[in-house]
Amino acid sequence: MSPLSPVMTAPQPNLSASVLIVTGQSGSGKSVALAALEDAGFYCIDNLPPELLDHLLQIFQQGDINAPAIAIGIDARSSEAALTDLPQRITALKQQYPQLKIQSLFLEASVARIVARFSETRRRHPLSNRNENLLEAIDQEAHMLIPMRQQADLLIDTSYTSVHQIREDLHHRILGQGQAGPTILLQSFGFKNGIPLDSDFIFDIRHLPNPHWLPDLRGFGGKSQPIIDYLEQHPITHQTRDNLRAFIQNTLTELVQTDRSYVTCSIGCTGGKHRSVYMVEQLYSDLHPAFPHLLIRHRDLDAGIMT
Repeated sequence: MSPLSPVMTAPQPNLSASVLIVTGQSGSGKSVALAALEDAGFYCIDNLPPELLDHLLQIFQQGDINAPAIAIGIDARSSEAALTDLPQRITALKQQYPQLKIQSLFLEASVARIVARFSETRRRHPLSNRNENLLEAIDQEAHMLIPMRQQADLLIDTSYTSVHQIREDLHHRILGQGQAGPTILLQSFGFKNGIPLDSDFIFDIRHLPNPHWLPDLRGFGGKSQPIIDYLEQHPITHQTRDNLRAFIQNTLTELVQTDRSYVTCSIGCTGGKHRSVYMVEQLYSDLHPAFPHLLIRHRDLDAGIMT
């Protein structure tokens, strides 16, 4: 099963008057994202100078682009001054074109994954002409993009996702927006593989009994009945579930009243296969009736695990 495992049918996308600005690190999947958006009906433009955003939105608002929505790729090939000013430019455009739904998506990945991807594709980093080695280029680019990362409506960490999973993630979290309220993602993960950087809230449940240390249970995943039965033998499991449910429900109830478009709650155990998977599944069952726009993802649940 894919690490992104929504157990609901996503509503049909409403792309009317949508503008999505796609930024992020080179090697994080921006080209994949733009291709997925183009397949979904967006008119896509890559590497647009930020100075031309105003003119492009004017053309789109006038109806001179034959598409219901546009996606614009902007990256570190633009000048550093233009990137620094981009958040303010986007804020001004939202005020100038209130009839357009303008949002920004930021993609990033760990340095190790970016290095591996450039090694696999043998592509040159866009800033390689300014730096002697790849690590320096990656570091400089990350610094240049800080303003856009801070301003982004949606941040997606692609360190552990494949091309197919990036497409699936975009489909459910952006193209699947068809009702009021933010898209809410509950995801499990393993601390040993790193904290997901795209999280709004992170919860540590490593205090729960660990099925990994029982040979008869180690091969099962957190969605399997043997793991469920084992964890639910322990009162601390029910107490933790109740506490998390109460906190998340109260927090999401408040966030739904705001203009937030995306919320990500990450729940971690050691390996991301047993306890966190179990807890995400149970919390989805608890919360979905009140929050129908709820999705789940199991970042580190291996395909070979018995679910």
